[in-house]
Amino acid sequence: MRDYHISKHNSFYAVGLSYKKADAEVRGKFSLDVPAIDHILGKAKEIGIDGLLAISTCNRTELYGFAQHPYQLIKLLCDETHGTVEEFQEVAYVYKNHDAISHMFKVGTGLDSQILGDFEIISQIKQGFYRAKKYDMANPFMERLCNAVIQASKRIKNETEISSGATSVAFASVKYILDNVDDISDKNILLFGTGKIGRNTCENLVKHSNNSHITLINRTREKAEDIAGKFQLTVKDYGDLQTEIRKADILVVATGAQLPTVSKALIYPKKPLLVLDLSVPKNVSDDVKELDNVTLVHLDQLSQITDETLAKRKEYVPKAEAIIEKVKKDFLKWLETRKFAPVINALKDKLNTMKTEEIDFQTKKIEGFDQIQAEIISDRIIQKITKQFANHLKSNEVDTDDSLELIQKVFQLELHSK
Repeated sequence: MRDYHISKHNSFYAVGLSYKKADAEVRGKFSLDVPAIDHILGKAKEIGIDGLLAISTCNRTELYGFAQHPYQLIKLLCDETHGTVEEFQEVAYVYKNHDAISHMFKVGTGLDSQILGDFEIISQIKQGFYRAKKYDMANPFMERLCNAVIQASKRIKNETEISSGATSVAFASVKYILDNVDDISDKNILLFGTGKIGRNTCENLVKHSNNSHITLINRTREKAEDIAGKFQLTVKDYGDLQTEIRKADILVVATGAQLPTVSKALIYPKKPLLVLDLSVPKNVSDDVKELDNVTLVHLDQLSQITDETLAKRKEYVPKAEAIIEKVKKDFLKWLETRKFAPVINALKDKLNTMKTEEIDFQTKKIEGFDQIQAEIISDRIIQKITKQFANHLKSNEVDTDDSLELIQKVFQLELHSK
């Protein structure tokens, strides 16, 4: 497999860590919020990195970008987070060029998700690209790659049933509640945090538990009221959190804070309390486990729930992989073409110069010389010659670099870098 470069000195890398080797605590140390991503993009620009995309979800943190060495990207990430390079290297992966491209396709199409077929990640890639563009860090390669991954993701969603059935972190949490709590419709459920996972959990709870005793609390009350309005649920103020926890049988924490928002000090359990923490980094302090009546379950445990839905989804993996291969092949073809486009353009310029000189010469030499006719014929011949060269360079049997060098030598081409 050839290496794919945009520049002679830089390679394309994907560096990151995910749920596969890093537990929630370690992932929490390396998670990035929007200001941190913006800061990384700004610093990357300063040190001359051309093209960078950052994504951070509860399951993974990754940087995709062009660098002379992957350590440049690793350092950018570690400087901006609470983790050290040593901690990162223990759980990290680094992919280069073609492997980095393949990894992004796998991630963006839900095949690498903690729950197979979970397409939440594609919105993170879109968001990451939008931020990269804002900081002028989205070169044509990045733009084309992100669009290809989005296209593959759409096709897999539409052409396979890999995301069929209710399986997501939100559904896994509700499934856990249904499997472990008796008389669920009589229990008091408190949902703290109304981000994306909180909203989805709320929807799943209403749908599957037949419970109307659900209370929402969010730091910003309006957000909670928006969601509560859809499902006719109760909203309480952030200041009532402690009181509401005391009343609750089940507490679902889906806040997006960098530090724990619920600790032992907030809980006085007179009756059993099940706490589900759906946040990364963890938003429920481990000290709540010291309380006799409290059961604490974290996202990572929930995501291990395998059911028939997941088994069914696995059947569609080969079809999804075939779609990825097709879209990726088109992307790589574009990349190859982009690699030799400057040489083909320089060749065209050279042949056009020859044409102009020859037509000038013939115009002076031959009386009544039909310049327009000569132009038409010459242009068609130039078009056919350059197409012949382009087809040669596209061929898999050809060493593109050697051929490019030979064409430049034979025609004494000067390449104008943009």
